[in-house]
Amino acid sequence: MSVLFVSGIDTDIGKTYATGLLAKSLMQQGVNVITQKLVQTGISKQADGELGIADDIVSHRQLMQMPLQPCDLDFTTCPYRYEKPASPHLSAALANQPLNINVITDATNALQADYELVLLEGAGGLLVPINEQLLTLDYIAKQGYPIVLVTSGRLGSINHTLLSLEAIKSRGLMIHSVIYNHIHDDAEQTDAEIANSTIDFLQAYLACHYPKAHWLVLAKQANEHSDVADIALPTTFI
Repeated sequence: MSVLFVSGIDTDIGKTYATGLLAKSLMQQGVNVITQKLVQTGISKQADGELGIADDIVSHRQLMQMPLQPCDLDFTTCPYRYEKPASPHLSAALANQPLNINVITDATNALQADYELVLLEGAGGLLVPINEQLLTLDYIAKQGYPIVLVTSGRLGSINHTLLSLEAIKSRGLMIHSVIYNHIHDDAEQTDAEIANSTIDFLQAYLACHYPKAHWLVLAKQANEHSDVADIALPTTFI
């Protein structure tokens, strides 16, 4: 494989953090990896009135502890960036700048030529519309990319995770990994009993229905300044 698509069960589930730290862990294993963003919305205009590099790409590089790359500066890693913080199809329509999916595919292909692995992060959940005609997951199905799904232990995560797994399976795609994100597991956001039960249930469900999928954990103490991998990866990950 040379592309993994990183998605989540919902918005604000930690896809960007997981993507950056997954890339960092792979780099520490000697993998020549780069991250890409499918499309970014909610970008503020710069002083010159133009939209700059995607916020999530900047976060990826910070987590990977590396500077912005030439492919970031020429927007190969995120060709489409919009100001309105909304679903891509709406943000593009409001900006009167239609998204051409072939541009994204060409960008991914260009990155594949220079890197062993591309981690392509989505926007929102799996069924977010990229444009008026195409859902994110349908585009990924056309490309055949294996999927890394980010989940958490907050209330509702079991339902959202299983729905996401069903949607992936229905399109004949491979569920490569599920990343459990502990970042939100605090007293205000997540009940510890619910979180622990969610972990147990999802691990058992994967073992039964998707035994080849990796179960990975993004720990609470993970931080962008650590010199060690924050996501422990099996040697068979790629």
